[in-house]
Amino acid sequence: MKSELVVDVTPSHITTALLEDGRLMGLQRETRDASYAVGNLYLAKVKKIMPGLNAAFVNVGHDKDAFLHYLDLGSQFKTYKNFVQQARSGGKKAPLISKMTLETDIDKHGTVSDVLQQGDELIVQIAKEPISSKGPRLTTEITFTGRFLVLVPFNNKIMVSAKIKSAAEKKRLRTLIESIRPRNFGVIIRTSAEDKSSAELYGEMKVLLQSWEDSVAKLAYSTPPTLLYEEESRAVSLIRDVFNPDFESIHVNDADVFEQIQHYVNLIAPEKTDTVKIYSGEMPIFDKFSVTKQIKSSFGKTVSFRSGAYIIVESTEALHVIDVNSGNRSKASTDQESNALNVNLLAADEIARQLRLRDMGGIIVIDFIDMAKAEHRQQLYEHMREVMMTDRARHNILPLSKFGLMQITRQRVRPALDIVTAESCPSCGGKGEIQPSLLFTDVLKDKIHYLVNSLKVNKFIMYVHPFVDAYLKKGVLSEYMRWRMEFGRKFKILPDQSLAYLQYRVIDKDKNEIDLKEEKDTSSSSSKKEQRRKKETSEEEN
Repeated sequence: MKSELVVDVTPSHITTALLEDGRLMGLQRETRDASYAVGNLYLAKVKKIMPGLNAAFVNVGHDKDAFLHYLDLGSQFKTYKNFVQQARSGGKKAPLISKMTLETDIDKHGTVSDVLQQGDELIVQIAKEPISSKGPRLTTEITFTGRFLVLVPFNNKIMVSAKIKSAAEKKRLRTLIESIRPRNFGVIIRTSAEDKSSAELYGEMKVLLQSWEDSVAKLAYSTPPTLLYEEESRAVSLIRDVFNPDFESIHVNDADVFEQIQHYVNLIAPEKTDTVKIYSGEMPIFDKFSVTKQIKSSFGKTVSFRSGAYIIVESTEALHVIDVNSGNRSKASTDQESNALNVNLLAADEIARQLRLRDMGGIIVIDFIDMAKAEHRQQLYEHMREVMMTDRARHNILPLSKFGLMQITRQRVRPALDIVTAESCPSCGGKGEIQPSLLFTDVLKDKIHYLVNSLKVNKFIMYVHPFVDAYLKKGVLSEYMRWRMEFGRKFKILPDQSLAYLQYRVIDKDKNEIDLKEEKDTSSSSSKKEQRRKKETSEEEN
């Protein structure tokens, strides 16, 4: 199986697409300037104690107060709180955890009022990003995650991933980590640490310890709420957990992000450094690797799959409902029971893919096509468990109920990825009346005239819908060629599958988008030219 990662970097977002044999299997999108991401550390202040919820609301600087439950304080909260108080007492350096004595664990059945008061200052970590109207969810059981190890301050335990099956390898890893970890730091050994050398693990241990020391060094002079630690790169944090040494290539369309990812891959898998490749083509990177088309077909309310069958996905804040329909299957069996089983098995494959693609969490209820035979229902249940085994999110699958419903609970850490595939009209903004489509080429010509002659922009690219691109380039002496002869070879027109039919965008030679929204597309070409002439004359007089 050929596995590839495609990373699309724009001024506002970083999007990674995981392809297996060219098929889109995973999609993650992060805002480049996003705060309150999972793993970030903050110096925060307790704003309100809620005894009824056994929790506290904490100010981390978000517009909604963050939520900290008693069970998320960690068993060593007494030692942790003592450390924070000493670090904030005015000394130049934070105390060393390795020289502290761990106190007794807090009561598992205690109350938040026993250990917290309004105004207390805490080091908190984002456990869940803000979702909908809710603020972030916090924990004071801090972790620093690497490729092979997870460092846990105020802890002395060494835990090994259950996915490492070899008892000898588990023993080797435990012995190795015990010899290099500092006192009062626990370590979780991840699956990817299997068969790794002591030098690799020790190198990552030093990096994680340095992250902790850099964070606590800010405690003495910071005022809450203050960000203490965040991932060095949004791109690296996106690919860290999905990276697989079996990847044949990682394609990136931004030079800075390319260097960050290449440096990261060089650290964890030096032999795979050459798989990171810079994409410098003029066609959008997702169009080049057929990702855009798959996004448009995979997201939305209705998703079709093989043989004419389809699923309908409806989502609320707490629940996702998926309905399976056989549609007009071209190869439908005459046996209704066999036909229902076949459609359900195919639907299970697509649903498992959809859960990963959209990062759907919470409760998922699936209404499969009714099947009369118990062995068929059991077969579907076992098949769903099998295809969900590759899902990294924690999940639980229940057998089909007597009504043919399957319930799945899936870990929700980030908001579900909601990509709108329906295209809003760029000309009328949804009002229902647009300019004649036939005049759209006049609009584009006016834009090019404005860019070349008024703004004096050289070497820009105008992206249009593929249908419009084909129309403009039709014939030997096409409209596109005539424009190039009239305005000079200072621009190119290229297709972009992400655009709506009467939509366009322009980028300059430095890949910065030129905003032309102030130019009204609804007026005629002649009136626009007249308006521009008046504007230019006025500017010259001034």
